[in-house]
Amino acid sequence: MIARFLNHVTVGHPDKLRKPVAFVLLSNLVNLIPFVLALQAVRTIFGAYASGAPLDTASLWWTCAALAVSLPFIFLAERPAYRACFRQAYSVSAEGRTELAEHLRKLPLGYLTGRDPGNLANMLMGDFALLEQSVSHFVPQLIGALVMPVLAVIGLSFLDWRMAVAMFSALPVALVIFAGSTKIVRALGRRHMRAKIDAGNRLQEYLYGIRVIKAYNLTGTRFARLEMSFRELMKQSIRLEGWVGPFLMLAIACMRAGLTIMVLVGVHLLIGGTLDLLVFVAFLIVGSRIFDPLTLALMQFALVRYSEQAGERILNLYREPEMDGTQAPPESADIEFDNVSFGYHDEPVLHGVSARMEPGTLTALVGPSGSGKSTMLKLAARFYDPGEGTVRLGGEPMTGMDPERLFRRLSMVFQDVYLFQDTIRNNIRFGREGATDEEVVEAAKAACCHEFIAALPQGYDTPVGEGGCTLSGGEKQRISIARAFLKNAPIVLLDEATASLDPENERDVQKAIDRLIEGRTVIVVAHRLKTICRADRIIVLDKGAIAESGTHEELLAVDGLYARMWKLQQESAGWSISENVIGH
Repeated sequence: MIARFLNHVTVGHPDKLRKPVAFVLLSNLVNLIPFVLALQAVRTIFGAYASGAPLDTASLWWTCAALAVSLPFIFLAERPAYRACFRQAYSVSAEGRTELAEHLRKLPLGYLTGRDPGNLANMLMGDFALLEQSVSHFVPQLIGALVMPVLAVIGLSFLDWRMAVAMFSALPVALVIFAGSTKIVRALGRRHMRAKIDAGNRLQEYLYGIRVIKAYNLTGTRFARLEMSFRELMKQSIRLEGWVGPFLMLAIACMRAGLTIMVLVGVHLLIGGTLDLLVFVAFLIVGSRIFDPLTLALMQFALVRYSEQAGERILNLYREPEMDGTQAPPESADIEFDNVSFGYHDEPVLHGVSARMEPGTLTALVGPSGSGKSTMLKLAARFYDPGEGTVRLGGEPMTGMDPERLFRRLSMVFQDVYLFQDTIRNNIRFGREGATDEEVVEAAKAACCHEFIAALPQGYDTPVGEGGCTLSGGEKQRISIARAFLKNAPIVLLDEATASLDPENERDVQKAIDRLIEGRTVIVVAHRLKTICRADRIIVLDKGAIAESGTHEELLAVDGLYARMWKLQQESAGWSISENVIGH
């Protein structure tokens, strides 16, 4: 149980507690020096009065000098304990966050899309902050405070075992109370954690949707959800403290009752003449000190147990299996779907899809909304593994390939481009780390974005806002294409890259795409059919299955689903708002 607890609060690295615990124990022992010296002073004074001899003032002065000298030693013992606790705490937190972020990157995309982003954000920041606080402030002190009574029992037993037993007679009762409250703390801790995560999710939703909320005057219901989540968090916080507090106070009272029991036993033994007065004084001095660190540590018992649950959540996420595969992808760039079926959360999307994308060809995926176009693209990129059937690259199943090496052979341009909060130069350089400035500029020129970048006040060193909010949709799209040029991968996947662009931007982006796809295996999800008329093959999907397949001319001649979609788009291109509507 103790090993499990230490494993949770250190996120699988209990060895990081060795130095903090060792230094805290040393610090606690050194802090006993003033009490030992005080006992020596009392012994000198009592000895003089008991024997009637003159007071040994020289011995008292030496004791006072030793007290003064002990202060630097106490500082020298406290300082490494302080540094060790905080360094290891920040190490656990920083390394843990990095490892978890890397682990998330290697998980299947389906796992990430099925989790609430607020939950993961809270885990990376809030849960690690709790562990950081526990390792820096509480866990080493708690361990040290538990070891000190054991050492005290052993040491004081040499003076008088009866008094030692009396001093710690109530400690087992206190520990039983703490153990009994563990289940309550865990249950309440889980509820509090859920409330905190929900409040974080609602806050994230509120901030991300603030423009929609203002535009549609949704302040009532949306703000009410946020307020309710905050109130639920408040209620669970009060409940956690309200239930844990009485157990905590009762246990501490029982523990400190040992001092009262010791005094009663000591007085009884003194009256009976079986206890030396100096021994009694020694127990009084040590007893007044020995329970203080344990009391302070146990006061944070609920927080320590709560942080243990945070560590348990993180370790459970670590146990989620990463996408496996060790084989290197073949040099060939042909992609084959062999009787592939796939669904999201038991909702089927693709049914028995078989298709082959030859090297150096452009294959377009078209079809009504929800027909499975983007899903096929994600399976081709191995963002997911198929539920049934096989996706092959160069004749080899993708499931056996190392995902990291596989992704190096792919470039992908999404419809919703995300730019990082960095300079334009570095956003393009994400396509290939280590690329020179000249290579970045060449990629930008190929993607038709050099001119607008050069016109910016800081050129390529212009910072962009989060997500690229300071640039237009077409500008962001061309920067993402520049990334793909810089990566120079043999397989290019395009997900409706021109669907939401105005005609001028669409022309520039289409020109960049035409350059990008030369000599590569290209799969494109297309919404505007006029952009894929020259595709080598068009696959028409309907309800998760391939309805038609062929070139633009062949599909028009068949007069099926593709022909109807083409006709509708041609008709809609001539639509306009009537004068009657404008007049109103």
